[in-house]
Amino acid sequence: MDGRRVLRHLAAPALALAVVTTLPAARPAIAPAGPPSEFKPVTVSHQTNHGGQNSMVKGQFLSYNDFHGAIDPPGGSGAVVNASGTSTPAGGVEYLATYLKKLRAEANSQGRQTLTVGAGDLIGATPLVSAAFHDEPTIELMNEVGLQVSSVGNHEFDEGVDELIRMQRGGCHPVDGCQDGDPFRGAKFKYLAANTINNKTGLPILPPIDIKIVGGVPVGFIGMTLEGTAGIVNPAGIKNVHFADEVETANKWSNVLKLFGVKAQVLLVHEGGAQGSATPTPGVSDCFNFSGPIVNIVKGLNPEIGLVVSGHTHRFYSCSLPNTKGTSVVTSAGTNGQLITDIDYSIDKRSGRFSEITARNVIVENGVPDGAGGWKRDASGVFLKNPETVDQGAKKIADKYRTAVAPIANKVVGSITGDITRTNTPAGESPLGDVIADAQLARTTGDGAQLALMNPGGIRSDFDAEASAGGEAIGQVTYGEAFTVQPFNNLVVTQTLTGAQIKDVLEQQFVGYQGQTSTKILQVSNGLTYTWSASAALGSKISNLALNGTPIDPAATYRVTTNDFLANGGDGFTLLTGGTGRTTAPGFDVDALTAYLGVNSPVAPGPANRISTIA
Repeated sequence: MDGRRVLRHLAAPALALAVVTTLPAARPAIAPAGPPSEFKPVTVSHQTNHGGQNSMVKGQFLSYNDFHGAIDPPGGSGAVVNASGTSTPAGGVEYLATYLKKLRAEANSQGRQTLTVGAGDLIGATPLVSAAFHDEPTIELMNEVGLQVSSVGNHEFDEGVDELIRMQRGGCHPVDGCQDGDPFRGAKFKYLAANTINNKTGLPILPPIDIKIVGGVPVGFIGMTLEGTAGIVNPAGIKNVHFADEVETANKWSNVLKLFGVKAQVLLVHEGGAQGSATPTPGVSDCFNFSGPIVNIVKGLNPEIGLVVSGHTHRFYSCSLPNTKGTSVVTSAGTNGQLITDIDYSIDKRSGRFSEITARNVIVENGVPDGAGGWKRDASGVFLKNPETVDQGAKKIADKYRTAVAPIANKVVGSITGDITRTNTPAGESPLGDVIADAQLARTTGDGAQLALMNPGGIRSDFDAEASAGGEAIGQVTYGEAFTVQPFNNLVVTQTLTGAQIKDVLEQQFVGYQGQTSTKILQVSNGLTYTWSASAALGSKISNLALNGTPIDPAATYRVTTNDFLANGGDGFTLLTGGTGRTTAPGFDVDALTAYLGVNSPVAPGPANRISTIA
């Protein structure tokens, strides 16, 4: 086997896995420091070229992240990309495919070879058209649009490690079989999971690295999810793995790549940051007042990692951030396939390192221009879609699943009086959070439930009264829309907690208490009220805790409903695992929501007045 073929297969063999165990795992000592107030939009050059243009290899990366099975163009408030003072309708897999082909053709005309890569959450938290088939449609469509390599993200673990491996390798679902009548052949692209470690073997569950050859020069990819994945997915599916530190893992595999002569390195990591707020909204390729976990991750990286394709935060940016000895380009393409990051680069053949990297985000437009700088809409205000920019290959696959799921997705399950949003009050409560908590309480009152708690991260979309993908009237809600709001198919469970345990669970909403790593305000059902103080000490932030106006008795017992994700300790709420007498309601959490809509229509937005806050 020649050297080039060895490099192509480097990610798989035991040799690389054996080598890495001999490398130091110590994280570089980095002084904690915040980022500068603003990083400039990105073109990064490295002075490595000593042989003129003939010694340079030019290429292109196209990247995206957090697709979340967004086969259909997003609707409602998410239908547009808001940036630089303008709103552009964008997204939908037929349009994503078109733009990828267009950008590849442009690069080809310049003599650049294209590699298409992702940074996780391609699947999970998906609309019904994908989720009804265990996200097989999304994997098939990622194959169709030409994805070649991607990191895993936290949502790749929504159905557990075994199901993720099935997504990669193919095969029928172990319970539901091959639902569409065709065999599922798995991902043609390679999922990388460098920091998802099997507890028994000590090795990654999927390849940690991949190698591509560009103009005779190797380019190495390292892929991983965020270290905090265990706290934000259902613990039941990840019992046999753990998630290692991002910097230590990246540098460990970077050293392996260097050992094999691969010095142009790309990190695909499902962790990110965000631009600061401004008026107008910063542009899709800006890096205004940037901050987030990715800053300190990049700060600790080997200098060979010249490009970091990030995700998780659902924000767009294109930045240059300092690594241990130089600068890395750091990008994110927002979410839902509404943007593609177009990255042009050069590699010096002599050194094998990146010489220059330039990145910009391109909006995947799907609308019809109105000739006046805007976009045409139908009579109900929904943006018209442009049939001229549809990719027919992607549309054929998507239409197959749209047709299969339509009878379920378009069934009207109830109605709402107006938009019901996830927008939080200063106390962390949302109108939609109220409605969902009320629905789960209503589902379980027959089991003695007295109150319900809902994690805000499980609410994935707003209810838009004007959305009419299924042709329903304004205000009507379809099953598909309800599923988009709650797409995880969590179980609804009820268990007994003491009043003291309930207060302790609410104290665990705040970072630093009982191992909590980030502040998350649970949504609460009607009748439960309390106040929290930002300045109070950890463990003493909650006051005025009452149920139907009566103070919660620390010694009394109460029946509390949550989804099983929370009950199993998800989102860091480990104290919820201390309940007793657990019972499970029929169906899933989305069934509780649709039943509530059916009985109480039209449902109004929740009052968002159950939680209050003081300084």
